[in-house]
This record gives sequence, structure tokens and C-alpha cells, in this order.
Amino acid sequence: MERFRDMQLFAALAGQPSLAAAARAAQVSGPTLIRAVARLEARLRVPLLTRSTRGVSLTDVGHAYLDDCLHLLAAVDAAEASAKGMHVQAQGNLRVFLPLLFSCYVMAPVLASYLDRYPEVRLVAHYHDYYPNLHEEGLDAAILVGELPNSSLIARPVGQVRQILCASPGYLEAHGEPRTPEDLKRHRLIAQAEEVDWDFPGYQLPSYQLKARARLGCATVQGAINAAVHGAGLVRCLSYPAHEHLLSGQLRRVLQAYEPPPLPIHVVYRAGRNAPMRVRSFVDHCVAALRTHPVFQLA
Repeated sequence: MERFRDMQLFAALAGQPSLAAAARAAQVSGPTLIRAVARLEARLRVPLLTRSTRGVSLTDVGHAYLDDCLHLLAAVDAAEASAKGMHVQAQGNLRVFLPLLFSCYVMAPVLASYLDRYPEVRLVAHYHDYYPNLHEEGLDAAILVGELPNSSLIARPVGQVRQILCASPGYLEAHGEPRTPEDLKRHRLIAQAEEVDWDFPGYQLPSYQLKARARLGCATVQGAINAAVHGAGLVRCLSYPAHEHLLSGQLRRVLQAYEPPPLPIHVVYRAGRNAPMRVRSFVDHCVAALRTHPVFQLA
């Protein structure tokens, strides 16, 4: 039993920035967690942690062993859940990873409706803009924008988004609509940086690269879109944060023939058919809600 408890405590390191944070997550003292890791290292006869003046980090063996521990503990949880009936009833803690910007514009009502439908589930959402390692970070599911890296995860596609160029009708009326990417050199450009570096496949072989100084640099995507709505210039962004403005006519899409290929969006999860009901219910709910979401209906 001590070995299993030590593995549970070691697994608490997943997704935590420090031993202290892992100990808090496991609801034990720091020395208790350190002793558990020391026992594992003595039993395995390999170092699991590297200790230095800058702190503690996992060794390569430690990373591999952590992944194995998470798999094993998940299997134990699944067996217990099955015995308790949790495979047929969604309940318990659910940890999901969501892209920050996508969540701001799309996911809030989807999460709210899921919680209404499954009141016994406690949802913890992590908002970041990188590709997570679900096993190492102890996550149950994620929504990812873009091409998926190779992994053992189960992935279900829900739609595509595009990188679009748009401006307000008033701006286009005053300054003219660009017909080619080269025309953009004569326009006011809005970006999230001081410099614009936009790629336009299909205009010139292999593609046309526009490098120019932004007339307006904004710290956020929403700030750049709002500026475009008020006629400050042309902005390039993903289609979903501009979706409502396009529908209302506040923004108009230009140079559609030269847009980059669409980016897929997937709901991914681990454990496959052995996933507990809380995970399967969340995945099914998101797939159903997102596949019909109007933000993905943009041609």
C-alpha cells in the first residue's frame, strides 16, 4: 500500500510548478512528498528528480515514470469508477484544457450548458495557448486549435477556423478595397505588434510575404478588432473573434482568395473507451455543441 501511496504522491507533480505546489495539491506536507519520492528512488535505484540551486525538476526517467504512474492510477480510478457505477453516471472532478481566446468567444455557454446537464461534475478549466501534455499535466480533455502533434490521444474534429483579413465598410469606402496582397502596402494596417509579417499563399509562388510597419499596434486581438470596427484600418485575425462583427456588417472580409488554409479544431481526450463517464459526457457534449456552432459556418 505504501508503494501505491508513494506513486499517488509522485503523480501530484503533474502540472505543478514546484514541490511545494504539488504537496498542496496532494494535501500533504512538503517533507511527506519528499520522503515519498525518496522511497521511490531507493526502490527503483534511479534518480527521479534533479535538485539544483534553481529548484527541482524531473529527470528524463522521472518524466517517463510519471507518465506511467498517471496511466496506472487512471486505470485504478477507472476500475473503481466502474464498480461504483461512475461509468454510467457523470460525476467527480473533470480537468480540461481550453485555448484562452477561443474560450472567450465560444466556450463559455458550452461549459455552462454542460454543468447544467451534469450537476454532479465539478469542472476545473485551465486556459492557456500552447499544446498541453494531457498525461503529464493530469488533464482529462482539451480543445485544440491547429494541426495536432502526433500523440496517443483520441481526437474528434468539430470544425475549422480561418485566418481572415477584414476592415470596416467605412474604411473600405474611404480608402478603397485591396485587390491583391501587394495593395496592402498602401493601406493602414492593424496588428498585435509594431511590424506586420503576413503570409498570403496562392498569390505568388510559393507565397507572398508582406512585411510592413503597422500603422496601429494593439496589445490584444480584441483591441485590434475594435480598432478595425471603428475604421482604423485592416486587421488580420482568426475568424471566430470577428464572427459577430462580420454577421452584423461592422466588418467586411477582403482578399479571401489569398487566405491561408483553414485550421482544424479538435476535442481530444485520453483513455479512450475506458474513460469515465464524466470525460465521455464532456467530449460528446462539446462535439455536439461545437459542430453546429455558427462560428464554424464561415465559408
